[in-house]
Amino acid sequence: MQASKEAILALADGRIFRGRGFGAVGETVGEVVFNTAMTGYQEVLTDPSYKGQMVCMTYPEIGNVGINADDQESTRVYVEGFIVREYVSQPSNWRSEMALGEYLEAAGVVGIEGIDTRALVRHIRTAGAQEAVISSVNLNADELVAKAKAAPGLIGRDLVKEVTTATAYDWEVAEWDLADGYRHPSQEQLRDCPLIVTIDYGVKRNILRRLIASGFRVKVMPAAATAAQVLALNPDGIFLSNGPADPAGVPYASETVRDLLGKKPIFGICLGHQILGLALGGRTYKLGFGHHGANHPVMDLRTRRVEITSQNHGFAVDAESLAGKAELSHLNLNDQTIEGLHGLGVPFFSVQYHPEASPGPHDSSYLFDRFRRLVNEFPRYGNEALDRVLATEGEAGGPA
Repeated sequence: MQASKEAILALADGRIFRGRGFGAVGETVGEVVFNTAMTGYQEVLTDPSYKGQMVCMTYPEIGNVGINADDQESTRVYVEGFIVREYVSQPSNWRSEMALGEYLEAAGVVGIEGIDTRALVRHIRTAGAQEAVISSVNLNADELVAKAKAAPGLIGRDLVKEVTTATAYDWEVAEWDLADGYRHPSQEQLRDCPLIVTIDYGVKRNILRRLIASGFRVKVMPAAATAAQVLALNPDGIFLSNGPADPAGVPYASETVRDLLGKKPIFGICLGHQILGLALGGRTYKLGFGHHGANHPVMDLRTRRVEITSQNHGFAVDAESLAGKAELSHLNLNDQTIEGLHGLGVPFFSVQYHPEASPGPHDSSYLFDRFRRLVNEFPRYGNEALDRVLATEGEAGGPA
């Protein structure tokens, strides 16, 4: 791993930050965003939704708990670059298996430390998220700014095809336990569970674990799966996963979901929520600097309760475009953007945030229980199943 090699972060608007490189030696480009979570940097690094982006952590010390095999949210690091105020090269944690810098070096990911991350965040909040370059091999600021300006950006790009699974597979791992690690239900335990087809736009592993823990069998299918291919498995429900970049850049996804609406219960998270909005005939738009962190307040408009949520998205659904097509169920209290939808006479619901909480608080974990009840009620009540579930949620232990 490189030792204190000078590095530069150059933004497309010409702003320059000088620091020290760590992780891999090299140069990388991506949209620079900031994440306000205090913990969970390994989950952030391995979240496929960050494909195409470089992440600045606002918490000043990063790396102090190291890296371990259990906390990965996918098979690899997906961030394009990593930006921190102070990198801790000597972690202290009983679960740590290697230092963060070694991990990034092995993954070929360029990092930069020693910059004023507060100044960077204030600049992004004013100027907006934008393309940038981190380099520890070229220190010519003008050349790096030119490269950042020439970068394609995220609007209209299909990055889902770069993170989705190539083939369908069964997921059979439940949540982590302090005593035993990840639980593995037996085939006998899974045999009679309702089947959920998860369409993988960049799914995080903890979502799949939470589905198993909720009493489901899980089959994961590629993002390009058609409605006919999904329905051929005769699932009891359909889950639409998180994923990167612009939902309008994956029109095949919204076309598939449009053909699935009303045929099976559907639950969508993050990009899955946005794709549902497009499938209903709505619109999406790019946020100024997105929502990335584990401390975003969201109000459930039905119960008026506030949840502290984990979030990672740069686009949002336009509320006006869904008038009469869906009910707005959750609202972001920071900027009043849509955070949830309920179907109108159609058994689906979705949230923009991440109730699987990896990392993040567990205020929203009831949504997985809601999905289980919706799947249970659908065979009997059909398109009225969601209304019944919402009406009885308080009796079942939900937040009502």
